Amino acid sequence: MIEVFTDGACLGNPGPGGWGVLIIDAGEERELNGGESDTTNNRMEMLAAIRALEELPKGARIALHTDSQYVKNGITSWIKGWKRNGWKNASKQPVKNKDLWEALDALAAERHVEWRWVKGHNGHPENERVDELARQAAQAFA
Repeated sequence: MIEVFTDGACLGNPGPGGWGVLIIDAGEERELNGGESDTTNNRMEMLAAIRALEELPKGARIALHTDSQYVKNGITSWIKGWKRNGWKNASKQPVKNKDLWEALDALAAERHVEWRWVKGHNGHPENERVDELARQAAQAFA
């Protein structure tokens, strides 16, 4: 099982944002981060998960840890209704970040992903590490 930790950050919402990823595979650690100059926190949380899955092979068994309820609930629950309802939410409005939801859904479908929620800013070492990677990237785009 490959352990993955992801986080997103935004300086202002919207504003400059960043994402961070830590991949732990067979004891080897790899860090990734990046960002955008004008984005939202939710988009950065999603982009972290997308970039992580893009790095891992199809068929991989992955435990993906996120502190974003938006990402975890969206991909494990809400997305089913959105797709059934033509990408409309419960209020019949277009789903925000549809482009990223479609990308995340496609990547997850090709891998065996266990989505795990971790409480953010609570001293969890790997979550704190990816939070710092995301903030560094956001500052680089500020």
